[in-house]
Amino acid sequence: MSWFTPPKNSQKWAFALTALAAAAAATAHAQTPASKQRPQRVEDPNAVTTIRAEDIGGRPERILNLDRDVEVVRDQTRVTSDKACYKQVEAELEAQGNVRIWRYGDYYTADELQLNMETGKGFMLHPTYRMEINNAQGKARRIDFLNEDEALVIDGTYSTCQGPNPDWYLRSSTLNLDSGRDVGTAGGTVLYFKDVPFLGTPGMSFSLSGARRSGWLPPIPGFGSKGAAEVVVPYYFNIAPNRDLTVYPKIIPRRGLQMGAVGRYMGETDAGEYEGRTHIEYLPHDKEAGKDRWMLHSTHTQAIAPDWTYGWNVRAASDDEYPNDFSKTVSNSAERQLLRELRTDYRREYWSLTARVQKYQVLQDPEAKNNKELTVSRPYDRLPAINLHAARYDVGGFDWQLDSELTRFWHPTEQRGTRVVAVPQLSYPIIGASYFVTPKVMLNASAYQLEAFKAVGADKELPSRSLRRAVPTVSIDSGLEFERSASLFGRAVTQTLEPRLFYVYTPYREQKGFPNFDTAEATFNLSQIFSESRFIGSDRVGDANQVTAGVVSRFLEASGAERLRLSFGQRFYFNEQRIQLTDDAKPRYDTRSDTLLAAAGRISETWGFDSAVQYNPGERRVISTNHTLQWQPGQKKVLNLGYRFLRDSFKNADISGQWPLSQRWYGVARVSYSLKDKTVLESLLGLEYNGDCWVFRMGAQRFVTSANKASTPIFFQLELNGLSKFGVGNPLEVMKNSIPGYQRLNEGYGR
Repeated sequence: MSWFTPPKNSQKWAFALTALAAAAAATAHAQTPASKQRPQRVEDPNAVTTIRAEDIGGRPERILNLDRDVEVVRDQTRVTSDKACYKQVEAELEAQGNVRIWRYGDYYTADELQLNMETGKGFMLHPTYRMEINNAQGKARRIDFLNEDEALVIDGTYSTCQGPNPDWYLRSSTLNLDSGRDVGTAGGTVLYFKDVPFLGTPGMSFSLSGARRSGWLPPIPGFGSKGAAEVVVPYYFNIAPNRDLTVYPKIIPRRGLQMGAVGRYMGETDAGEYEGRTHIEYLPHDKEAGKDRWMLHSTHTQAIAPDWTYGWNVRAASDDEYPNDFSKTVSNSAERQLLRELRTDYRREYWSLTARVQKYQVLQDPEAKNNKELTVSRPYDRLPAINLHAARYDVGGFDWQLDSELTRFWHPTEQRGTRVVAVPQLSYPIIGASYFVTPKVMLNASAYQLEAFKAVGADKELPSRSLRRAVPTVSIDSGLEFERSASLFGRAVTQTLEPRLFYVYTPYREQKGFPNFDTAEATFNLSQIFSESRFIGSDRVGDANQVTAGVVSRFLEASGAERLRLSFGQRFYFNEQRIQLTDDAKPRYDTRSDTLLAAAGRISETWGFDSAVQYNPGERRVISTNHTLQWQPGQKKVLNLGYRFLRDSFKNADISGQWPLSQRWYGVARVSYSLKDKTVLESLLGLEYNGDCWVFRMGAQRFVTSANKASTPIFFQLELNGLSKFGVGNPLEVMKNSIPGYQRLNEGYGR
């Protein structure tokens, strides 16, 4: 008997196309939805069998003939029917007419049943079934119960859609449903979507609960960053609950066959926890580039002892253009400084020690040859860097802290040397119910041993030399806190008023000739202006005689949740700032800094915002702004507006959102636009359809890969809940990464 009805002429094209995909998918596939835990089966070997019927006859203790409203119950198995015969010695039940079975939450109907109530073995004729673990359902010519966990469905169907006419279903000659091993295995299978044969395969396996399983994932056709067609055929190895590996051959007709692998692991030893991830790609002899291409990204952290850990973070690529040719995301295409780090950390109650080595690989933008402004600078390597941090708090009322480091800096074309820095500090916090005053003294002591160096184009070589510097700093941090009852948008709240003054004095010390290994000016914001230094790094100690004034007002609900925060801050200088990043930079004679204003919060359950402004009162102009607004009135409804501006640098507007267009259709979109250059930096437009037991996604994205190049990948995907995904590209990842607040339509399924 043929298990497959030949398709009509109008359907043959669909079956022919999907046969190619089925061949590539081989004999199995896997998925990774959020697992649904099946209730544990608690079996009672001494359970009694309870029998009810309107008419009971036969031979006592041998055979019971049951008629009308029959019910037989043993442990967690319950059977009802019109008629039945129960053999007491063999514990076998034969039932006919409107047969219904409940077994460990699963539900079956059939015309006839034969079942051993003790072993769970038996069969059903012309059954239907519904499984508790994922609401899967189907029908068949026959079901054989091989044991209490395993059932063999013959000439049957399987679907997670509800109703008598599911949108998608598998039709298989044999379908083994093993709930004990949480696996379904199908032979001679055709996948139907809307009653059209969508994909055929000689065999497949899948998880009944949605847990991870080893096997071939569906092939993923798509387009590379330069529009080249490609097909990925991944295989997933579910090695253990805490380990997995995905291997994916990628066929790129223009370039060749690329092999990739992603391995993940986590676990625990006697010393503590460990985890890691490694992603590697290799393309032998790229047809377009004429060379081997590869990429590596590996991270690992592990405890050696209860207080001792080590780890690494390694990124590498074969050439400068690898991100342009193979990146699928904005972040990957923009990453040009690839860090390679090996580190170890030892922590105790009052101190910690870190040792690390760091090297960088710099991938230059291909357009940097014609535009020097696009050149990516190479950071210094640290070979090695050793950092010690120690601190104690409330020691006789005092807090003390020590930060020190020993670092050897290496660069192929710049000054090399070793730097030793020690920064001890001592403070005495005075804290009251509504005020605090914290005086602090600290010392920045540094020593350099610089190697002989000859700059590019210089006539003379500088000899090796030693430099030393010790710069003290005194600061006083103080603040008050007032509060009162108030109302915010008709809601009772507590409003606080928190003024703060922060004074810093650091004397001037000559620092000409000192190298700059890793120091930059700190970003000017409300956090930085309440710090002692205006630099990040240890190569410059800025002179300071200044006071920072700020005030914060919070609106707090009775639960303590912060509904709104308003902030203001400004710094006032009593002396010029003579220390700058470079020796030839002129001192600054400002008497006051720019004004900082910020507001953030959720003014209602649906509206949230974050805003920051840097304003120069002397020139009466805005230096920078950053505004974001989010409206999220319900599930799968979100709109985001953003505006970022930095004078003489950029002016960008950003809008994104997810919104229902009808009962089942949803739209997703994002546009990031440069108002200064009048160009689109990134865009996304997509549609999603929620079919209850399936989701369809489609759309396109455009993003910049280099100064003068952009990528425009398109994608579409059909996700069958509880089975797998089919399509081109990975639209789900694109939507999640591009739209803050995005929610997937079928929560609980897939990654």
